[in-house]
Parts: sequence; structure tokens; C-alpha cells
Amino acid sequence: MRAAPCRPICWLKFGTIYLSLALSVIILHLYIERVTYLRTCEVAKVNLPNSVAKSSCSFYSLSPKEAYLARLLKDSTAWPETLSLMSHLLLNNTSDPAHSTFTILPPNRGGSWNIGDQLEVLIKMYDFHGHPKKSGGDFLLARLHNPSLHAGVAGQVLDYGNGSYTAVFSLLWEGRAQVEVILVHPSEGVTVLQKLTKEQPDRIYFRSLFRLGSVEKNTTCNICLNATRRLCNYTDLNTGEPWFCYKPNQLNCDARVTHSKGGFRQNLQPIEEKLFQSDVNMKVSIPASGPSHIQVLNQMDHLDRSAFNLPWDYPGGIRNTVKTKPTGYYYQGAWRSLDGTTVHQFNTITAISQCLKNKVVHLYGDSTIRQWFEYFNKSLPDLKEFDLQSSKQTGPLLALDYANNILMTFHSHGPPIRFGSMPVSQLRYIANELDHVVGGTRTVVVIGIWSHFSTFPIEVYIRRLLNIRKAVVRMMKRAPGTLVIIRTANPKALTLYETLTNSDWYSLQRDKVLRAIFKRVKVRLVDAWEMTLAHHLPHALHPHPPIVKNMIDVILSYICPTADNL
Repeated sequence: MRAAPCRPICWLKFGTIYLSLALSVIILHLYIERVTYLRTCEVAKVNLPNSVAKSSCSFYSLSPKEAYLARLLKDSTAWPETLSLMSHLLLNNTSDPAHSTFTILPPNRGGSWNIGDQLEVLIKMYDFHGHPKKSGGDFLLARLHNPSLHAGVAGQVLDYGNGSYTAVFSLLWEGRAQVEVILVHPSEGVTVLQKLTKEQPDRIYFRSLFRLGSVEKNTTCNICLNATRRLCNYTDLNTGEPWFCYKPNQLNCDARVTHSKGGFRQNLQPIEEKLFQSDVNMKVSIPASGPSHIQVLNQMDHLDRSAFNLPWDYPGGIRNTVKTKPTGYYYQGAWRSLDGTTVHQFNTITAISQCLKNKVVHLYGDSTIRQWFEYFNKSLPDLKEFDLQSSKQTGPLLALDYANNILMTFHSHGPPIRFGSMPVSQLRYIANELDHVVGGTRTVVVIGIWSHFSTFPIEVYIRRLLNIRKAVVRMMKRAPGTLVIIRTANPKALTLYETLTNSDWYSLQRDKVLRAIFKRVKVRLVDAWEMTLAHHLPHALHPHPPIVKNMIDVILSYICPTADNL
């Protein structure tokens, strides 16, 4: 029997059912999407000026194994407990480099210092009243140098948690060796930096332009945003790296055109700002209580111990507990590696071009890696840069030396990249880029990624490096001869703004993580931290040309270990 034809009322009835089902599906989809947002960004409102709503990021999408590894890596960056600068605590109670002192300790066996020995320096911290500090946590840097020999080596600083520190140096050249100890931040300043990361991880924010026809909208973007507004989810499908923008009115999420740094929100109390004063308590040298230099010999020689006035509370039992292991040192202005690598001097165009002949060199990272691309481009007149119609700041950049068959590229890393406006089509994650590298014995991959992650929780950086590490391992499996070189962080000049966004303390934490993650991977390191710290030139985000030249010599020595054509 044939069914009776459906009358209009029948269509209305079933149409209502279909419409209800469709709405249910849409609602379910939106619910799932909303839950995904909330799981990615756990909103935690904090009482801040102007009622700004903040959000704290979670990283539960890591696998259990990676989450466990991330916790271990975070623990490895643990800093000695520091005191909070409460409103009743005056600046005069904080660490003062002018009142603090360092004292060179006499050689253990007596007599003299010789090449191969270790020099130990006792550092005592005092406040602005001249009272000894009773707690640790100050951020100190130390180096040993000889200006006339253009020699220098970084020291290792040990914190005993009671206001006393020891700096340990390897003695690597004959002659005068001058000690320099610098207070980068008092312990109370480190407390503020820790608090900023915890409470204001989005103090640097980003912007994206959305465009469709004549309609344009700008919205805020970040690794994590307040999920009470509609978000566009740009989480990378391959790596799982999170990135979000507020959805603009009238436009869809696929209308996103550009990415750029948006700005910086500074929420700091006036008393806290005083902890970051140049020439007062930020990157200031600490004076010696006696001699500030020693003479290093190649033979045993008598040394009058009375020349060294040890403080009454010198902790003699702590000596020889740690052996410093620098990665290298400067002598006659040239970097000498201590990891077994012979660092050659590539001083001519011919030497550099012959080393790079028939090579493909891919450089990935931030502006400190782009600085190397620019060095090669300037040093090799036959290396011609192609106009890819991209920004010289953001890239991508490509140069070719046709005669010597040299190809060199630069790609900036993905968000959170703080460069100027760039097309979103050029936002690439290093891990994804590495998966497209053919690799082989003629391929060199250089990676440097650290500076743009300073304001975010350390977990963000750990996640990025773990993704890069996995991509490096995959590349080495399919192309075992590929040379991979990793650049570490380096100390820089500090202003208040630079400190709150990119302090050396933040860089040190990330430097520790980077070294730990790549420790068991067959990569080579350019130790920019020690190469900058040991040099006599001032610290800079983009190290000065003589330091960069030494870094390039290290890179080329990795590529051409025999350097036959020098």
C-alpha cells in the first residue's frame, strides 16, 4: 500500500523535528568547542588595576611521559627561596652591591696558582645599611679576565642560602687574572620576576588583523586568553602548540591576515620598580675587599697568604665541593673550546666559502639567529640574497652562492614571535619546518629560540623545545649525516622594560632547560651564554661583532673540523 502524500502540515511537523535535530547538533558542537577552549585556558581572575581579567595557562595536552619530563625540567630550574618585598620592607633592607664584597681565597695547597688550578672567590652580600644579608637568592654573574691578553672565562656561582656565595673559576692562561663579580638582580628582585610570570604571563600581548573585503578588525592574540569571550583556535594540529585570538565581530576566524606584537602591560608597584635601577642594584659590579687579581704561573711559586684578608666567617669547609667546567675561554681575542673541538679562524672570504661549498644551511629562530644570516650575507660577496617580498626582520630570507653551490635560508620561529607585522602564512613552527628538511651530510641546521619566551611560564618553552627535539630526532633518523647546531641564550643589557620582559634571570632558566633537553641528542652547541659573559665587551641581546665572529668560527669549525682550506 502506498503511503499517502505528505500534506503541508506534515512537512511542517517533520521540518520542525529536523530543525530541532540540527540545532541540537550545532549546540552540541558549540559545547564541545567551548569545553575545548576552557580546557586549554583555565580562567583565573586576579585583582589587578583597571579590572583587567587575566588567564593562567594549563598544559594538560602533553602526554603523561612528556608531562612528567616537563615537571623534572621545571624542577631543574628551581631557584633558592627568596624573600618578598612587602610594603613595610624598605629598599634599604635589600641587597646593595656597593656594600657587598668579594674576597679571593688563597690556593688550597699554598704557594701559588698555576694553569689548571681552580680559583675560588668568597662573596658576601650586604644591604644598603651595611648589614649582612641572611638569605640567598641573589642573581650573580662572575668572570675572570685579562684585558691585555684579551683573555676571559666565565665563572660558576654557588649560593649557600645565607648571604654567602662562592665563585669558582678555571685558571687557563699564564699571567694576570682579574676577578669581576656582578649583581644582576637582588634576591628581592628575583621574587618580583617570579611573581610577574605567575600573575601576569600575558603582559606582552599580540595582535592580528582580520580582513574580508572592506571590513577590517584587529583583535588581541596570545598563548592563552580569557575564555569568557569567543575565541579563534589556531592550535597547531601537528605539534599541539596553542595559539588563540579573540574572534572579531562580523568576521570568521579564517579571515586572519597578519600577526604582530601588540604591546606591553606594566603592572608594578613603585617600590618594586626601585629593585631594577641601573647603576644602583641592577648589573652593578661588586667591589673586592682586598686584591681583585692574581698571577697565574706555570710552575710552583711562593705566595704570601697574608696579602689576602679572609673574613672571620669564611666557610672553609665548602671548598672543592664543585669543579667548574667552562665550555671554553678567550685568549688573544679568540675562543678556545674545552669540549674537544678545535676552533679554527675563518678570517677570509675564501676560507668561509670553501667551508660552506656545496652546503645547504637552514637557520631557524629569533633575531639572534638572523644576526648570523646577516653576517654570512655581508661576509660573502657572492652570496646573493633573493627578494622573497618578505620583511628583512621577520623573513623568510634566502641567499644563494651559485658558483660555490651554497644555499642559505632563515625562518623565524612561530608564535609567540615579537617581530613586526608579518603575514600569518609565514608563521611556521620549527618542528614542522624540520619535518620538511631532506637533510644529509651536506645539510646544516641551526636553531636558536629563547628570547621571545621570557614572559611565559617555563612550561611553554619546555613544550616548544620538546617538539623541536622530537623533530630533530626524526630528521636524524631519516638523514643521519645532518649536522644540527643549537644556539644558547646570552646575557644582555638591561633596562626596566627589558628586565620585566626579558631579564637575564629569565634567560638563565631557559638556558638550563635547553641544555637539559638536548643533552642526549647528537647536536652541537654554540654556548652564547659563556661566549658573551667571558668577553670584555658589554652584554647585548645581539652580541657585538667580535663575539659574533667567534660564534661563526665555532659554527664553521663544526662544519669543517679539519679546515684544510684556511
